[in-house]
This record gives sequence, C-alpha cells and structure tokens, in this order.
Amino acid sequence: MAEVTLRIGDRDHRVGCADGQEAHLIWLGKLVAGRWDAAQRASGGVNGERTMLLIALMLADALNDAEARAPTGEHPLLGQLADRLEALATALEQDAPNA
Repeated sequence: MAEVTLRIGDRDHRVGCADGQEAHLIWLGKLVAGRWDAAQRASGGVNGERTMLLIALMLADALNDAEARAPTGEHPLLGQLADRLEALATALEQDAPNA
C-alpha cells in the first residue's frame, strides 16, 4: 500500500492508497485544498472539522450539479465518484488527530 501526504489548509494529512493511485489521490487532495480558503471563510475560521464539512458540502453540490447535467448513462460513473469521495473523506477523518 502506498501513502501520500496531502496539504490541506495549514495541515498535512498522510493518506494510504492502492499502489499506482498516488497521482489520482494527490489530484483529489488538490480539489479539496482548492476549496479550503472559501470554506474557512464561510465557517468563520471556527475549526478544521467544520471547514472540512463545508468542503464536503461544496463538492457534493458540484457532484449533484454534474449528475443533473449528465446523460442517464453517466449517472453510475458519478455515483462511483461520490463513493470515492466518501472514502477519501473517511480516510481523512480517521487520519486527523483528536481535537
């Protein structure tokens, strides 16, 4: 199993992934990190957990919009993407130190 370090906000998160999936996980991490500043402003800078929740909601909203625009045959693919995003969120939650 491979491991990558994702920089999201001001913290590094070490996340395990299948060998060969490192670049994909890094790309997903950049999607999350790219929404950090907006989510942190929206959360009032309260805490990282709330900021991550807002990022998850932003990504879920984008996924919902993509599903609404997608031809019917593409919905299973978007469902798989949603599953992968959920797995990533779970991995990040498990990796975060207790606050």
